[in-house]
Amino acid sequence: MTGSTERPAPRVEVHVDAADLATSVAGELIARLEDAQARGEEPQIGLTGGSIAEHVHRELGRMGPSSEVDWGRVVLWWGDERFVAADSPDRNVGQAMAAFDGRLAFDPAKVHAIASSDDAGSVDEAAAAYSALLRAEGAGFFEVLMLGVGPDGHVASLFPGSSQLDATDAIAVGVTDSPKPPPERVTLTYEAMDHCRAVWFLVSGEEKADAVARALAEGTDKHDIPAVGVSGEAETIWFLDRASASAL
Repeated sequence: MTGSTERPAPRVEVHVDAADLATSVAGELIARLEDAQARGEEPQIGLTGGSIAEHVHRELGRMGPSSEVDWGRVVLWWGDERFVAADSPDRNVGQAMAAFDGRLAFDPAKVHAIASSDDAGSVDEAAAAYSALLRAEGAGFFEVLMLGVGPDGHVASLFPGSSQLDATDAIAVGVTDSPKPPPERVTLTYEAMDHCRAVWFLVSGEEKADAVARALAEGTDKHDIPAVGVSGEAETIWFLDRASASAL
């Protein structure tokens, strides 16, 4: 797939609450994975961190074992990661695997974590290693890339006004001055996230309502609300609860 500029307009789904949102997303993701595998593909998906993602991962762990998905043929990546120790509770990969609770039979060789501070000498080394891993093991696109959105409109670890928003010729880059702790992170770039069949924004909470409204308004600049810089080739869906949709 290529980074086409002609993409469908984003779709908005509003759910009663975070629990309903998580169940819906998990069910839809399972259906997408089943369809991809029925086509003979080995789907690659991008996961995110945060509280709503944890709800989604728990629902996947609950619903996934009875599905038709061959979880050993699902490839996992992350849109960003905190550059901290491997056993830190801040790590997105650790949060996700804990939420899955061993219920999904992933192939460990296809769970592609971003290097921790135990594994790389610097955040830039970790970004370079992840870029090399995506080049070597990636399919060239994500079947689904899931992204959380912060109250400031950030996605992955692309924050308003940051230099990483304008990164070119890079798959992943290091962040050393994140406005929310921890300060050091690795994030995919817009160029990397551009190669997706589907982009799903997972957003819960009234504190994010203003960012959601600004992201869905015409003419918003990605330097102000980074979420507007990401879209899927086939679809972009905003999965919201009523609280996060309250300013629309």
